[in-house]
Amino acid sequence: MSICSMCPRKCGVNRDEKAGFCGEKNDIRIARASLHMWEEPCISGKEGSGTVFFSGCNLKCVYCQNSKIAIGDVGHVISESELIKTFFELKEKGANNINLVTPSHFVPQIRSALIKAKDEGLDLPIVYNTSSYENVEAIKSLEGLVDVYLPDMKYVSGNLSGRYSNAPDYFNVASAAIAEMVRQQPKAVFKGSDLDTWEDTYILKGVIVRHLVLPSHVDESKRVIEYLYKTYGDSIYISIMNQFTPVTDLSRFPEINRKVTEEEYDEVVDFAIDLGLENGFIQEGDTASESFIPDFH
Repeated sequence: MSICSMCPRKCGVNRDEKAGFCGEKNDIRIARASLHMWEEPCISGKEGSGTVFFSGCNLKCVYCQNSKIAIGDVGHVISESELIKTFFELKEKGANNINLVTPSHFVPQIRSALIKAKDEGLDLPIVYNTSSYENVEAIKSLEGLVDVYLPDMKYVSGNLSGRYSNAPDYFNVASAAIAEMVRQQPKAVFKGSDLDTWEDTYILKGVIVRHLVLPSHVDESKRVIEYLYKTYGDSIYISIMNQFTPVTDLSRFPEINRKVTEEEYDEVVDFAIDLGLENGFIQEGDTASESFIPDFH
């Protein structure tokens, strides 16, 4: 990190001295640690997922749903020992897992903390919750430490990823990262057996790839889902999300300056079903609401 190349940005900043593209120095900074009830049902369950939201982000999408922490100056610097203590506090509160949200730019620090926490008896599944804009080497370094990968696949189109995430190479980077995640966790393993209602069923190992449907971009969503299904079949779960909410100023991007319509979302879901997708999650009801976005004070 003295010449930072932790992520595909390879900004070269000495993070001992100043923040990199991600907005963070070497010190671990978190914006929130709590039980979170609005993940996929096999992650949240009844008790909640033990989420740790790390400050900063190496992608910085213009429509970021957690923009307060990704772009703003929200968060509290903690030591490695305090991070480990946070893991155990979440376990004591009944968390089903430890869910590391936007962790990419802190991988070495997180890796060290996980090794020590496991040595101290932490036995919850570890969830790695990421945009997928990751170096493959970073993901490889987590083998044996992460049980569940929860990556996004946002785009196939380089034009769209360049426009909305300043990352024209997103698909190439994300597809390579997800391939490594699936290599490590090639099959989902659950505790409980009700995979229809997910009542009392929790994921212990595996990969769930999320895709957020963007307004006006149904065809792009179809391309993403087709790629994932044709590449991995039912060895992964695909979570198709309708919760897009304009929480930042999107006046320069009028085509996405609204919520996804029911018709747009249904078209994407129907496409996935027609492909043959069975291992998936969909969202119902009014999830496109700021009430589903955690408060990061």
